[in-house]
Amino acid sequence: MIKKDYYQILGVEKTSNEREIKRAYKRLAMKYHPDRNQGDKKAEKKFKEIKEAYEILNNSKKRSAYDQYGHSAFEQGNNSSSSFTSSFSTSSDFGDIFGEVFGDIFGSNSRQRESRGSDLQYNMELSLEEAVKGATKEIVIPTFQKCTTCSGSGTKQNNKPTECFQCHGSGQIQMRRGFFSVQQTCSHCHGKGIIIKNPCTFCYGKGRIKKNKTLSIKIPAGIDTNDKIRLHNEGEAGEYNSPSGDLYIQFKVKKHPIFEREDNHLHCEVPINFTMAALGGEIEVPTLDGKLKIKVPEETQSGKIFRIRGKGVKSIRNRYHGDLLCKVVVETPVKLNSHQKNLLFQLGNSLGGAKGEANSPKSKRFFDGVKRFFDDLTK
Repeated sequence: MIKKDYYQILGVEKTSNEREIKRAYKRLAMKYHPDRNQGDKKAEKKFKEIKEAYEILNNSKKRSAYDQYGHSAFEQGNNSSSSFTSSFSTSSDFGDIFGEVFGDIFGSNSRQRESRGSDLQYNMELSLEEAVKGATKEIVIPTFQKCTTCSGSGTKQNNKPTECFQCHGSGQIQMRRGFFSVQQTCSHCHGKGIIIKNPCTFCYGKGRIKKNKTLSIKIPAGIDTNDKIRLHNEGEAGEYNSPSGDLYIQFKVKKHPIFEREDNHLHCEVPINFTMAALGGEIEVPTLDGKLKIKVPEETQSGKIFRIRGKGVKSIRNRYHGDLLCKVVVETPVKLNSHQKNLLFQLGNSLGGAKGEANSPKSKRFFDGVKRFFDDLTK
């Protein structure tokens, strides 16, 4: 049984961040939770799907594995990630959802979210062969990395940053406005929660420096244009040892001289002469694994498509192999000598000309249709 796409279950895009995924989960979980749909088996099943999708997409390692390998990443025996089971306790889950809503409203861990390093995107071009079969590529990206001199602290050696006395390390200050208490960014430490009195001379107190980083990227087989993979913690380093952002690799597959890709199918055109089209024969067609012989039946018309099962692209989601679809194009001969022209002239006469009824059924139907069209105009 083919499982639904986790992103579709939550109604989010593949590029959605953790906050967007959490919002989508809470909205759907509140709607379909069994406590609010007593006795509704469909709602219970839907809730299990939502929870399973959230358990994967909210976990950076599991999400990265899913982005690369789909549901097969969690099949038993697959080493890319440990398998999991989805279960729930209605009372505890409902309480967790309720608590997370209010946690977001009152801005918990706001300092950590603000100081987290930025996400990065790298656009990579692939040949069709690399996209279909997978590859390993080395990339170099300019980014902020943790300062090795101060180990990311932003201070000189043997010194430590001090806690901001105004916000007491939270980066936020509670401001009273009538009946309400409002949080504002601390103006003294600018939301960082710390004060650096002796900054590192190498990174100037930032805890990170800009330099090139080299990464080896494993590209899964079956990737396509506009697909993305997410590398957790490979984005910009955060200030003062804060968490790093993520790196997104977006792919573009270059145009191939022979094949065109449509989903998991490959298309190509194979020219044949009209003698083979009329009498039949055997031709060689290209595949990404080499040449393959196929039989052309007699009386084959131009544009006929031969489907070769399993010679397309292996799906990155469900491991299903697409097909190779070869379209034969009957080619008109060129540069004929006088003997060849004479033979064709004799053949044409034997066929009864352009309107030959016995040998050219399509031509007959066409010209009969034209005649009826003009007859109708003169009525």
